[in-house]
Amino acid sequence: MTDTFTIERLRADSPHVTLVATWTFEAWGHLHPGQTLEKQVAFVRSECGEGGVPSIFVALEKGAAVGTASLIADDMSTRPELGPWLASVFVLPNQRGRGIASRLVARVEQEALSNGFECGYLYTPDQQALYHRLGWRAFEEVTYLGEQVTLMAKCVSETVQ
Repeated sequence: MTDTFTIERLRADSPHVTLVATWTFEAWGHLHPGQTLEKQVAFVRSECGEGGVPSIFVALEKGAAVGTASLIADDMSTRPELGPWLASVFVLPNQRGRGIASRLVARVEQEALSNGFECGYLYTPDQQALYHRLGWRAFEEVTYLGEQVTLMAKCVSETVQ
């Protein structure tokens, strides 16, 4: 099956900003007391960098957003020494299993590498198998924001050439 979707950088003036903010708010807003959809829209808009950290990418199919992923400076307040972070990987449920998340992750990895970062980090409560398949390695299990999560890393030096 050929890819029918593209990956593009999300711009602050994009018509997709509110949708991406809605996805991330609905998926993870419960982890941030006091967060509102309006605040999430403003946050997403502020993270739409021109390149490097921060950057948000969106998967589009026929002009419609179907997924997103971000490269951000800090995604875990208890681990400020780590970064940058792959964050907010989300694909619409009816679009999963098509390689969209894998392509979004690869685009974030490319962005980090092309901006001089040799390692990237993420945390996940339940998607360890996906990230492991994409070359990420688990290095710590912690409780963060009330959830049991796995910290994972991917470094250029660990990539099999």
